[in-house]
Amino acid sequence: MIKSAALRLKYMGRTIVSSRMFSAQSETAPTPEEENDVLFEDVGKSGVITLNRPKALNALNLSMVQKIFPVLKKWESTKDLVIIKGIGDKAFCAGGDVKSIVLPLSKPFGSKLGENFFREEYTLNHLIGTYKKPYVALIHGITMGGGVGLSVHGKYRIATEKTLFAMPETAIGLFPDVGGTYFLPRLQGKLGMFLGLTGYRLKGVDVLHAGIATHYVSSDKLEDVTTELLSENSNIDAVLKPYLLENVKQKFSLAPHIDLINECFSTPTVEGIIKRLKEKNSEFAKNLVAMLHKMSPTALKITKKAIEEGSKKSLAEALIMEYRLAYHSLDKDSDFAEGVRALLIDKDQNPIWNPRALEEVSNTFVKSRFEPLHAELELVISKL
Repeated sequence: MIKSAALRLKYMGRTIVSSRMFSAQSETAPTPEEENDVLFEDVGKSGVITLNRPKALNALNLSMVQKIFPVLKKWESTKDLVIIKGIGDKAFCAGGDVKSIVLPLSKPFGSKLGENFFREEYTLNHLIGTYKKPYVALIHGITMGGGVGLSVHGKYRIATEKTLFAMPETAIGLFPDVGGTYFLPRLQGKLGMFLGLTGYRLKGVDVLHAGIATHYVSSDKLEDVTTELLSENSNIDAVLKPYLLENVKQKFSLAPHIDLINECFSTPTVEGIIKRLKEKNSEFAKNLVAMLHKMSPTALKITKKAIEEGSKKSLAEALIMEYRLAYHSLDKDSDFAEGVRALLIDKDQNPIWNPRALEEVSNTFVKSRFEPLHAELELVISKL
């Protein structure tokens, strides 16, 4: 059981409500950081959510997910608009706090935190994707992984020149989750497969060109646009109309490579993708081959199949599939645990993947990761 109270703070001259949560079973009080890791602001008929972990680049943890979900549910029937943003200029949300998931894996029952995190995070992603009120994400700064899940499923996603987007999960032995298997295959051509496998980073206006953002606002205008959106009589589409793609002069930096991406990333296997890229022999293709060779072979094969499967699924179905894959990743000997260790904990940048080569990852093994879990373990997406 979760108990909650409210802590009122002053932020930028407005009253903010910080949700204070703790486990009634353990009676363990939250840390000061957990108390204020998300701020909720009432602005008339609008609500503003601010991710407030600047030292962690607003990385999403279970505490934050558990605060955001009930507030969003309440605001769905009481507000006309919800805006979500990150504190500071560096990041909207740099991803899920995967270190907090991996560190307990070597302990008894250490996977439970990960199971709970993925279950509640994916449920929140579905709520955002089916939200009945306008939902505006200000993806200003780093927006990766869990931060993408908090934004891309909403109706409005506003990028700036400081936006840095990526789904870099294959580098840590995971796959592009938080609904990534749903939205990536719905991008133009094979762009989603390219982004999901390589973790390629898109910057600024490229996030709009890719179809991930819906609008592009220069950062010096972002506060004014936000204020206008929050005015009582604002027409969201009218306010944001000047910031549509049709009004952007900058070109898509990947435009010269789209044909190559579509050709190479349409091959049936990951091995085939790499082979075709090598045949192209361009500098861009060589860099992609080098990137792919750094990724977990298992993660690459699972990601390819997951994106293909997600193209035929609803968001809810994709998230259920993703939970099965995430559940199987929560093993202390998994590539996920090894990837997080190498890149985020020990930071030796030298993950030892198991197996080490693509040809050693069997189709039978990959297929097994997609099989249904026991009924009591499955993710259940509520329609309420």
